[in-house]
Amino acid sequence: MKTAWLDCSSGISGDMFAGAIVSAGAPFKEIEKIVSTLKLKGCSVSARKVKRAGFAAIKFDVLANPDIALNWQQMERTILRSGLSKTGKGKAIGIIRAMFEAEAKVHGIYDIKKVHLHELGSPDTVIDVVSVIAGIELLGIDEIHCSPINLGSGFVKTAHGRLPVPAPATAELARGIPVYADASGFELTTPTGAALAKGLSSRFGPMPPVRIIKTGCGAGQRELKDSPNILRVFIGESLASGQRTTREKITVFDTNIDDMNPQVYEYLIEKLLASGALDAFITPIIMKKSRPAIALTVLCKAETADLLEEIIFAETTTLGIRRRETERAVLPREQKTVRTSLGPVRVKICTRAGKTIKAPEYEDCASIARKSGLPLIEVFRVLGSEIK
Repeated sequence: MKTAWLDCSSGISGDMFAGAIVSAGAPFKEIEKIVSTLKLKGCSVSARKVKRAGFAAIKFDVLANPDIALNWQQMERTILRSGLSKTGKGKAIGIIRAMFEAEAKVHGIYDIKKVHLHELGSPDTVIDVVSVIAGIELLGIDEIHCSPINLGSGFVKTAHGRLPVPAPATAELARGIPVYADASGFELTTPTGAALAKGLSSRFGPMPPVRIIKTGCGAGQRELKDSPNILRVFIGESLASGQRTTREKITVFDTNIDDMNPQVYEYLIEKLLASGALDAFITPIIMKKSRPAIALTVLCKAETADLLEEIIFAETTTLGIRRRETERAVLPREQKTVRTSLGPVRVKICTRAGKTIKAPEYEDCASIARKSGLPLIEVFRVLGSEIK
């Protein structure tokens, strides 16, 4: 399993994270293409080599159109039309939503649709988030770990005036994760950085046991007096791969529906998966009065739970949803593209107790069947014999 560890000893921001990912080998041109799918007029990205305290790093910059200010619904629509994968879109929406919810909480607002993010409503916020997630997908990173985060100190200028570090939204976003403050006198962790670290990291602490294969450095905006202002990322193969499962907390939703047009379910499940659900499925059931019905079950990470709950209420006729927190065990896995006699195919590879299981991605198999005219079952047979 490919694991990344973030060294946040100089804090973290969206542009530092994106710069570190590019420095570690994510192709900038591909990230630039995905950013272009956001269709934000007058906005672009660039990456340049710089030095911070003598260390080479990549400075990732966003040129944002100052005339554009995005609210929650606009950011969500922007992400949904992006070139990210369905999983990536879900992660991005969850991270942006967390930022809106944090801003709403610190201002005593209970509807994120009424929140104005000021600086964070600029297009560069959504561009930073999408760029980071695109780079992670391009590098094939399966899991992210993060060090305790240095928040910095002093004061920062905002639309609300001069605020102490950490800014209120950053403090709210950092709730529940390990942080500390140094005497730098500057803001080192931004709300976007805190939201990305919390939303993408499965664990916080020291570097896990890995065999390092790539490293990267993303540069902050300013030079610091006593330390390099960089975010370092270490990418490696987990030494625990194939030996143990990863346990993670998830949220499960259940609701029974007996009065809805069944044509809605296909659209509903597609939207849930595109918005970050780990899985979504329906089960036929018999309710009271021998009434046929459907049980809807949705699995997700904590950071997307509120969004998915809102979607279920908005897109179905249900009046109540059961919600519980549980834990799942996940086997280490990776995805590789394999050349076969039928063309390139993405293959999911899972190892446990020394035994390796390889499974071709259904979408690739279906695409080959449509283009070649072969029965899908024959495509599975051929690929099964070639990728063992």
